[in-house]
Amino acid sequence: MSEQRIVRPKPISGFPEWLPETRSVEQRWLDHIRAGFERYGFASVETPSVENLDVLLAKGETSQEVYTLHRLQADRGDDTDSRLGLRFDLTVPIARYVAQHFNELVFPFKRYQIQRVWRGERPQEGRYREFTQCDIDVINVDHVPLHFDAELPRIAHEVLSGLDIPAWTISINNRKVLQGCYEGLGIDDPLAVIRAVDKLHKIGESGVSEILTEEIGLAEEQAKVCLELARIRGADSSIVDEVRRLGVHSDLLSQGLDELAFVLDSLSDLPSGSVVADLSIARGLDYYTGTVYEAGFDDDPGYGSICAGGRYEDLAGQFIRRNLPGVGISIGLTRIFAKLVAEGRIEGGRSCPTEVMVAVPAAERREESLRTAATLRERGFNTEVFHQASRIGKQIQYASRKGIPFVWFPPFEDGGPHEVKDMATGEQGQADPTTWSRPV
Repeated sequence: MSEQRIVRPKPISGFPEWLPETRSVEQRWLDHIRAGFERYGFASVETPSVENLDVLLAKGETSQEVYTLHRLQADRGDDTDSRLGLRFDLTVPIARYVAQHFNELVFPFKRYQIQRVWRGERPQEGRYREFTQCDIDVINVDHVPLHFDAELPRIAHEVLSGLDIPAWTISINNRKVLQGCYEGLGIDDPLAVIRAVDKLHKIGESGVSEILTEEIGLAEEQAKVCLELARIRGADSSIVDEVRRLGVHSDLLSQGLDELAFVLDSLSDLPSGSVVADLSIARGLDYYTGTVYEAGFDDDPGYGSICAGGRYEDLAGQFIRRNLPGVGISIGLTRIFAKLVAEGRIEGGRSCPTEVMVAVPAAERREESLRTAATLRERGFNTEVFHQASRIGKQIQYASRKGIPFVWFPPFEDGGPHEVKDMATGEQGQADPTTWSRPV
């Protein structure tokens, strides 16, 4: 035999993976998030991991981070795969999905999607090349009622409140406020200013001011008002008066302020400080047109957003000649979970879902073990049979290492009793597989 080449296993940067006991906690989080979305009537869908590149490259600067697909042994001249890329978010694919299935869906279409996405960026704390997003969106024909702009952060608040994570705040703004103010100032390219302001928390006021004046070409007074607007923050609709004191006027600004005030008033019953208006929130993606959301950890504001989203007016316009506006919000599961794992704040669960392990006293008794396990499974217990006849001590040690709470001993001889051992208490006694129930 030729000597096999050994490849040393090592993790790939930006692609997190967990041991079973940590993964089991992540799965509980996923179940909690899924249940929260379904409580509000959102239906689950999944889309392929890949989309056509013309779909992915059509919207937003994040499209510059797309991983393209290329088959190593591709046939010469066959560029089919080269026109595909891994999705960088779940919003662009859902626009294509809704357009494709337009005649089969009921509108408003309320969907949730929990899947992995990929971005070709430099891995660092809180930023990964592969991660799981948990999205909800409401998409409708021609018009999405504004109350959905308030319902989505309420759902996110409810879901996040049910997870054991550090204190966080959901910040809300409206792109119409930003764009309307900039237009009222006579700025020719308000979207460029929005992208600059979106960097405020990363590079500070001086950095943004430099971009506004030196790169975009704003006058000092224009840049000053833009930064004054970004400083406005409050927990209720009183922030509208603060904006108006800036002395800037435009119809779009008034519309944005009215929408922002409505959302804040609709969420006023939530715990104080959990949802605030922050007029520095811009969300750099080009497809947002109204309400925008961004949540972060209170004690680590530089870590990045853990929940984000907003309203878009016509994301599906490139696919179908119908106006399909929507509003969505996304919980960044991997970003939250990985931080807590790294800080040792995730208490590992069990390394397997087995509730009962049935021992195999001897090779000739294995059929009895299999029948016992089948009975327990039929009654709803996750049950596995030890993989071979072996010393009972070794079988118990296996169950202990995997965190299996009960070990079942079928009769060691014909006519003998069944017994079950509680691994937590060490107690062992006779039991009937057709009637046994877990101790409370």
